[in-house]
Amino acid sequence: MAVTIKEVAALAGVSPSTVSRTCKNNPSISEETKERVRRAMAQLGYEPNFQASNLASQNSRAIGIILPPSEKEAFENPFYLEVIRGISQFCNQRQYINTVITGRDDREILQAIRSMTRSGQADGFIVLYSRQKDPIIDYLYGEGLLFVLIGKAYQFANQTIYIDNDNMLAGQEAADYLWNLGHRRIAYIGSGNSLMFSADRRSGYEAAMLRQGCAPDPGFCVEVPSLTEEGWAPIRQLLGRDDRPTAVIVSDDILAVAVERVCMEMGLSIPEDISILSFNNSLFARLTSPQLTSVDINSLQLGTEAAAQMISHMENPNLMATKIIVPHRIIERDSCRRWDGI
Repeated sequence: MAVTIKEVAALAGVSPSTVSRTCKNNPSISEETKERVRRAMAQLGYEPNFQASNLASQNSRAIGIILPPSEKEAFENPFYLEVIRGISQFCNQRQYINTVITGRDDREILQAIRSMTRSGQADGFIVLYSRQKDPIIDYLYGEGLLFVLIGKAYQFANQTIYIDNDNMLAGQEAADYLWNLGHRRIAYIGSGNSLMFSADRRSGYEAAMLRQGCAPDPGFCVEVPSLTEEGWAPIRQLLGRDDRPTAVIVSDDILAVAVERVCMEMGLSIPEDISILSFNNSLFARLTSPQLTSVDINSLQLGTEAAAQMISHMENPNLMATKIIVPHRIIERDSCRRWDGI
């Protein structure tokens, strides 16, 4: 089995990115460290792809943008389009080019990343999502490749450059908003706890409810990992309860549209029977009827900040990993109302 860059890093007592930069003879790495890394490479018989390293150093104005693995859902989500717009605008100003990487599953995405790095087509990557135990992040980190994460880092947090919202605070503020409207039976419908943003928004919601002395009913926290007919079943089950919620917090606007559809099927009126508060403030929030009250997470700024950090670290390889929090705000529309019932 071929020796990996991670094994070289462990033997030399450095990070995988230091090994990668040593292979490119990066001036930010001291000669003493380079020599230690080279001795480890020789001891293990590691043979770096110097052709790819040389190509990357000559064409280091290209950035790969990694979408989450999906058949089509990612391409339909306006959040990713707005983030990519922010990345592209900043890259255009700095004369960097970017390429979008997609795939039906992790295997396809990893294959594309390997191909791009071997041919020197990208010297850094922006990952547009964050999830638990992600093989894409494992590969990027293990190979010492420069990457910026949009979302909170689950693994290698201290060594990862990431741009995020304070999703836990946003979840708390969403619950507080509905509580102040008189709602007490407040539910949370999320995209799945493996996605860091949804897990944090749920945690914020739960913390806010506990602070009010109202422990959330476990049945009021629903995960909908996919918008298939099967995925809609938990929403129908929640809204069909005798003690159904009077308000729901939904982790993104697209999922909130599905909740609206279920409400229509069940004869529930929004916001008279149930209030809906969603996240992202995308085009979907403005096109629904009634229009959705939604947390604006500044998707464009997330992309702009990610591109700025990527280029800054490409041009200054010795910088420490940066963490940036982009502000959010609740945009009030017509899907929420005061609740005066029981």
